[in-house]
Amino acid sequence: MAINIEIKARAANWAAQMAAGLAIADRTERLEQEDTFFNISNGLLKLREQRGGDDYLVFYRRPGEKGPKPSEYTLVPVADAAKTRKTLSRLLGVTKIVSKTRLVCHVGRTRIHFDEVKGLGRFIELEVVLRPGEGETAARREAQTLIRELYIHRSDLLACAYADLL
Repeated sequence: MAINIEIKARAANWAAQMAAGLAIADRTERLEQEDTFFNISNGLLKLREQRGGDDYLVFYRRPGEKGPKPSEYTLVPVADAAKTRKTLSRLLGVTKIVSKTRLVCHVGRTRIHFDEVKGLGRFIELEVVLRPGEGETAARREAQTLIRELYIHRSDLLACAYADLL
C-alpha cells in the first residue's frame, strides 16, 4: 500500500488560503468528484467518479486524529464506474455519497486540495506522498510547514473523512 501524510481542515479564510496555495503551486487542476462509500469493516472503500480525471476505487486506512497522520491507501483504476458502483452497492451496501468541487495545487510531492463539499462547506486537505521506504519524519515536517503557509489553525483541523461529517 502507498502511504501519505495528510491533514484535513475547515477553511477559515478561503480566499487568503487559496491565494497562498496558488502562489506555491507547480501546477493545478480542477475536478468534479463524487465519492460513493461502501460498507466495510477494516478501513474505508470508496468509488471516486470524477469529471476532469480518471475514475478509481480507493481503499484506505488512517487513524482518526487531528493533525498530520499517515494514511495507507491503494488506488485501482475503474473502466466502468457505473457497473462497479452497481455491483459494489449490491454486495456491500452504500454508507454515504460525497460530492465536491476540488482545486488541486501540486507542490512538489504534495497535493493541496481546496474542496467545496456539497452540504458541508469549504475545506483544505494536504497529502504529502511518501517515497517507497521513506519514513514519516520529513513528510510530517513538510505538512507542518504547509499548515503554517496556508494559515491553517489547530482549531480548524479535522480527524475524520467528509463522509463522517454528513
